[in-house]
Amino acid sequence: MLMPRFLLLLSVALASGASWAAEEPAVAAVGASGGSLAGQLLQLGLGLAVVVGLIFLLGYLMRRVGPLAPQGGQHIKLVSSLPLGPRDRLLLVDVGGTQMLLGTSPGRINTLHVFEQPVADLAAAASGNGDFARKLQAMLKRGADS
Repeated sequence: MLMPRFLLLLSVALASGASWAAEEPAVAAVGASGGSLAGQLLQLGLGLAVVVGLIFLLGYLMRRVGPLAPQGGQHIKLVSSLPLGPRDRLLLVDVGGTQMLLGTSPGRINTLHVFEQPVADLAAAASGNGDFARKLQAMLKRGADS
């Protein structure tokens, strides 16, 4: 919730600062030369470049940050994924304690099997990520000691 407000305030501040900075030379140019066409086109081009740049910057930041919705109360978890081809994959999904095997392809999702008992342990999958972190820390410490 804090990140979207920050991005909004940052974009408003940049836009107002850019327009304020662009107004002073424009007023001076209008008073001095009567508003030449080249000056007006330059101002228009720079303003357009700033707006397009802000759009791309905000798009990049949104992709890097990911979804800003709270992640705490999710009841659907991806347990495992296996690519079958360039666009097809098998997914093992946990929905409220029930695990399902799904087949996905472009424009289609099929339920292949609903497991009565969990096939994969979610706690083991979570600790696998922690195990990697521990191994990485051990390797970094070993490299620092050398």
